[in-house]
Amino acid sequence: MANDVLETPVGRLLVSVAAGVAGLAGSYAVTGYAPTFVASPVERALARSMPGIVVSYAITYLGSLGQRLNLVAALVIVVAFIALAARASLLTGAATNNRLVPLVGTAVLTWLVAFVLTNEPVLSAGPAVAAAAIVGLAQLLDGASDRLTPVSETRRRVLTTIGAALGVSALGYALGNRRPATAFGADAPTLEAPGADLTDVQRQLATADTSSFRIDGLEPLVSDRFYEVDINSINPTIDAEEWSLSITGAVEQEVTLDYDDILEMDAENRFSTLRCVGEALNGWKMDNALWTGVPVDPLLEQAGVRSDCECVMLRADDGYFEEFPLPALRGGLLAYGMNGAVLPRGHGYPVRALVPGHWGEVNVKWLTEIELLEREADGYWENRGWHGTGPVKPIAKLHYDAELGNGRRRLAGHAYAGLRGVSRVEVSTDDGETWAEATLSDPLPGEDVWRQWQYTYERPGRPHTVVVRMVDGDGTVQTDEPANPFPSGPSGWVSKRFSG
Repeated sequence: MANDVLETPVGRLLVSVAAGVAGLAGSYAVTGYAPTFVASPVERALARSMPGIVVSYAITYLGSLGQRLNLVAALVIVVAFIALAARASLLTGAATNNRLVPLVGTAVLTWLVAFVLTNEPVLSAGPAVAAAAIVGLAQLLDGASDRLTPVSETRRRVLTTIGAALGVSALGYALGNRRPATAFGADAPTLEAPGADLTDVQRQLATADTSSFRIDGLEPLVSDRFYEVDINSINPTIDAEEWSLSITGAVEQEVTLDYDDILEMDAENRFSTLRCVGEALNGWKMDNALWTGVPVDPLLEQAGVRSDCECVMLRADDGYFEEFPLPALRGGLLAYGMNGAVLPRGHGYPVRALVPGHWGEVNVKWLTEIELLEREADGYWENRGWHGTGPVKPIAKLHYDAELGNGRRRLAGHAYAGLRGVSRVEVSTDDGETWAEATLSDPLPGEDVWRQWQYTYERPGRPHTVVVRMVDGDGTVQTDEPANPFPSGPSGWVSKRFSG
């Protein structure tokens, strides 16, 4: 037939790309946003192969956008792989004059691509069927009789094929989003743990609610949205019944615990604030929650520590690992609950580590192993030039300002200093020449917790710079020396310029 879509290079290219898009959607339909999604291993490989300087730039200047761009690149690569499989099958079919070859070849090669990437033979059928369906549709349209002019008929076939690919993509997206999660998201179920005092959870959350300033636009003392930073765009989906935690390495005896073992141990409810080492000075990657979990110290005693370097490596299900001094882990928590609910998937379900007063990167999520080391070793981020395993740097953030009328302005934010605590926040409205004390929220129970602050002043009616700083529990004023996030976290006083 004249002007058959599959007889032209452009037509084969468009059909191949459409098959690639449909194959990607087919994978999402059967897996959802899970590690078995065909783009997940590609995204992980890209993240791990990038030079440290590129990763550091992305974290510092792009933030979460850098990770999303990495995922987009992975999606494009997968579409390209499947498109190449479809194109090879179409060319082979044209060369052999066999209409069955493109259909079967696309299905088999796409399945092979998905299987090599995911090692999931059954789930790899999703992209294979979807990609083959698009090729089959294109063949069907080419075999139909002409009722329009050759040019318009060809255009119709191309548009129909592309429309079908988009339709398959929409269906795949809908099916993927409706898949039941194997771990919990934002709507995590209420926590049930024999070793936890759940009445105390509600009491402490009520205390935090009462202690929070009622300022619209300012995060309460228990964060509404807790930041997430991970090495992968797609979080692990872990079955708690199959999960276990091992204490290994330089110990007298290895200890292995399953999820039920953890839930039955005597637990603590503890407020703890986390701050990301890669955030901007006045960024938004610092949050607070009430965590429920098991103290680490009794488990270390049970294993019997014999580490010569007094250092430990925490390992996670997603391939992440971080090394830091063992004394930092003592007093830590193995958390399985968050704000009275089961620990959400995005925050480490079923169990994560909380390391008091240290940067967020050592608070490992999806924890599977605590390894006591004989000698020091570099962790995941240290291999990429970062050094955020020490105590968190103190900060007073300015996240709210509003005009109150009568020439007054209100400022507000949060202050945090790790285990050193926050004794006061000071505000200057004349670029650091003079200072006044802000009002602090009542302290929440615990050592490793932020506080809110607020300050109201009379606007001077001229341009001026507001500066904020905090003073820790020992009376030490946070340093005014500015430092970029890379390699050891940001520092300095937060300031903002006002016109009047």
